Amino acid sequence: MKYIYIKIVLCAIIAFTPVILRAQSTNKVDITAVVRGAEGKLLQGAVVNSQEEATSTVTDSLGAFSLQVTPNSVLLVSASGYETMLVEATPGLKEITLLPGTAVQPVQVAFRQVDKNDLLAGVSAVSVPAVLEKNYTTYTLEDMEAYIGGFNGNSIWGMDSYLVLVDGIPRDAGSVVPTEIEQVTFLKGVSAVALYGSRAAKGVIYISTKRGKAQEQQINVRVNAGVFVPKSYPKYLGSAEYMTLYNEARRNDGLDELYSDAVIYSHASGANPYRYPNVDYYSSDYLKETYNRYDGTVEISGGNEQARYYTNLGFNTTGSLLNFGEAKDNSNERFNIRGNVDIDLNEFIYAKVDAAAIYNSGRGVNANYWSGVASLRPHRFSPLIPISMLEESDEASWQLVNNSNNLIDGKYLLGGTQLDQSNPFASIYAGGSNKYTSRQFLFNTGVGADLRNVLKGLSFQSTFGVDYSTSYSQSFNNNYAVYEAAWNNYAGYDQISSLTKYGEDSKTGVQNISNSWYRQTIAFSGQFNYLTSVNEKHHFSSMLIANGYQQAESAVYHKTSNANLGLHMGYDYKDKYYVDLNGALVHSARLPEGNRQAFSPTLSLGWRMSEEGFMQDVPAVDDLKLSLTAGILHTDLNIPGYYLYQSIYSQTDGAWYSWRDGALNRTTDARRGENPDLTFSRREEVSLGIEGAAFNRLLTFGGSLFANRIKGSVVQASVLYPSYFSTGWPNSSFIPYVNYNDDQRLGFDFNVHLNKRIGAVDWTVGVAGTYYKTEATKRAEMYEDEYQNRQGRPLDAIWGLQSDGFFRNQGDIDNSPAQAFGQVKPGDIKYIDQNGDGVIDTQDEVYLGKGGWYGSPLALGVNLTAKWRNLTFFALGVGRFGAHALKNNSYFWVDGEDKYSEVVRERWTEETQSTATYPRLTTLSSDNNFRASDFWLYSTDRFDLAKVQVSYDLPQSILQRTFIRDWGVYLSGANLLTVSPERDVLELNVGSSPQTRFYNFGLKASF
Repeated sequence: MKYIYIKIVLCAIIAFTPVILRAQSTNKVDITAVVRGAEGKLLQGAVVNSQEEATSTVTDSLGAFSLQVTPNSVLLVSASGYETMLVEATPGLKEITLLPGTAVQPVQVAFRQVDKNDLLAGVSAVSVPAVLEKNYTTYTLEDMEAYIGGFNGNSIWGMDSYLVLVDGIPRDAGSVVPTEIEQVTFLKGVSAVALYGSRAAKGVIYISTKRGKAQEQQINVRVNAGVFVPKSYPKYLGSAEYMTLYNEARRNDGLDELYSDAVIYSHASGANPYRYPNVDYYSSDYLKETYNRYDGTVEISGGNEQARYYTNLGFNTTGSLLNFGEAKDNSNERFNIRGNVDIDLNEFIYAKVDAAAIYNSGRGVNANYWSGVASLRPHRFSPLIPISMLEESDEASWQLVNNSNNLIDGKYLLGGTQLDQSNPFASIYAGGSNKYTSRQFLFNTGVGADLRNVLKGLSFQSTFGVDYSTSYSQSFNNNYAVYEAAWNNYAGYDQISSLTKYGEDSKTGVQNISNSWYRQTIAFSGQFNYLTSVNEKHHFSSMLIANGYQQAESAVYHKTSNANLGLHMGYDYKDKYYVDLNGALVHSARLPEGNRQAFSPTLSLGWRMSEEGFMQDVPAVDDLKLSLTAGILHTDLNIPGYYLYQSIYSQTDGAWYSWRDGALNRTTDARRGENPDLTFSRREEVSLGIEGAAFNRLLTFGGSLFANRIKGSVVQASVLYPSYFSTGWPNSSFIPYVNYNDDQRLGFDFNVHLNKRIGAVDWTVGVAGTYYKTEATKRAEMYEDEYQNRQGRPLDAIWGLQSDGFFRNQGDIDNSPAQAFGQVKPGDIKYIDQNGDGVIDTQDEVYLGKGGWYGSPLALGVNLTAKWRNLTFFALGVGRFGAHALKNNSYFWVDGEDKYSEVVRERWTEETQSTATYPRLTTLSSDNNFRASDFWLYSTDRFDLAKVQVSYDLPQSILQRTFIRDWGVYLSGANLLTVSPERDVLELNVGSSPQTRFYNFGLKASF
């Protein structure tokens, strides 16, 4: 396709100027090259045809061929499952890489595989080996929104949850790494997910792992070494500036200043950082500039027609930024092994066995450094106290030194105060360490039978899976003492005159086990399949399915279950007209008896319009298919618990009254009313889809337009019942859970790919996007003011007050509405009285914007590939637009004894009131300022350059005489750049480890 114009010209010359052809030079050249497919795999059996000489050949077991042709003639190269390619025969031609066939590549859908050519709307798939060939990733779903539409990184079509299946078994996406994966399928529409039952009603991500193929044994090896570089750290004020502004805050509150100018100067001078500390918790004293990640993977696969095998062994280890005490040795390690075997027991019966084990371990300390330093003010204490500054005559202090079990580097005692006896520094040095251990064992097996002796086209297959995951922490929790120094300088220099000790050093030697957790999953599916064709025009398919799984988790009383019967019936006529009927009879134990079953029907219609006669006059269109899907899915995903249909009563020991003086009697209180009519929520949906290709597949595209409504979500709403159904004293309620709330989602998704060879460079550009709009279409609510109704607003609505600048002076306060959130002063935030009642309170809260809780309303992804000979350049970017958030963490909301960040420099004062962007400082609580309002609202619009990778594959001419089939290197960078007006906020982590850029160097080889 990339050489279609060359082909047209050559055909014209052949047809109309044979004399010219006969006059051509008859000199020939010998072409010796190899043909590769996905993952650089050498393709055996690929057909290479010379149109000019009317000769052809087939590649051997190493993917190689030799052919004598006229120079600069055109070779037609084809292989099963790949796009046919036109290649110019030049002496330098050594390697040909075929692209996976877009029309014939099978896609995993519910309980079967379907050729991509026959897919209807609501399904998208990504070939992970093709992605890894140019973009090495470490997480299964990383940047998938840049390849397909409908998935925005958080949700499918804006819904609030999705089911992850790995080889048909409910598992975490993190239980499998990208090198183990063959394909990731996103099942979005109602017809695509119906057969999986109730728990899949909001979308399914199906991860198919690699399996062995009938081929010679092949070994693939990858090793990577990467480095994480922090993007940014919180910027807090130093001691002197903090103390100066804290004095200002006290003055604002009518209090005396706490810190003298001399003390502030001493902290600023840095002459003695132990007596007058000015601790930068993000400096190189405590943190490394970078930390590393290493990983390696070995894949072994092969087999024959009777048995195929695949094995994957992987290991990775990641370090830490902390660079002192026990934290120097912090690390996380993961080892995984996965294997599967497919066996044809005879002509009719096959079996498969899959097993995987994942071992995670992490070493850490008994302190959360990042959350601790987000609150520790820089002047509080010095983390270390130098014993060299002790007075020699201070025998009591020297005795403390000699008796200490934690003399750091033989030079320092642990610092602290009476209020800081436990602090992250001391805990990291002397508080002990812990080890986190996680184990996952995954097993599934299946048996299938070809029942053509019973009925031609009939078959049976089954899958049974058992997973067990467990984790726990082991720790040694040590006690330690901290010391507070008393200083003098009567000798002309600073000395420690005495030490005050808080706590005791002790090590029990006891290993503590905590955070023990387990989860067990049992899953089963069995199905009869029927496939047949009549006159090669009418194609019929059907499936009858029994499917279910159950998950038990520690500390959770009731197991999570999903059980359903499924029915699929499909028909297509000449690959032009399609009809699919999918339905499931679902069951849920969350509902009362009599309401525990429901049938979920769906219908899909497809029309390949490009096959119609009237499209023959549109040569630019290669393929065009339209589809329509509608259905109703019954689900218990919107039922928040079990037994909610039952009334609940609890007993208390005379909490409210007693019949006998001096003694408590047991009383019975109602907590919830009964509802025997509680039933499933319903996802009702209609979607339209389009898929096609144009200009000789230069351009391929697809997309969906969807409208769905989740009806009858379960709520316990007091406004639906008389007020006497619920009492506050005593605390009783007869209000039941009912099906009431309705949610609506409208949107579209799309993906477009452009493939073009320009000169010697093959270009591929892909663009994918998802847009959705949500609305609460029905709510049980009763607000006095209509503008506060949640009904009619987005599901992720942010609510708060609307600000109106700062109070300028006391007169401004006196002439403003009364403030219900505490006393205000000049410099505090002023709000708009929405209802005009003369009081600023919660009734003045209004809709502020979308929170993007299920992903930003608009997600866009773009990926670019440029391949020149053996060199490949790849870049990927992701944009997210239309959502907002509040600056409401401790970095921005500062009052009382909080730590001051750089944002307070723009505070309101009498001198800066015309330019201030931050409220006045206060040492008291500030409920008025620090609450949800548009003052703190910001846009989260962003575009991220998520990945850039350059890859080079060693030419086959160098490797052809070695045992190495393929050798390549690559260099990549991830999370490189964020473009946003609020970049500083979006890249800032407060109370947790920083965001990082990741640079990686990798090697890969096949043997």
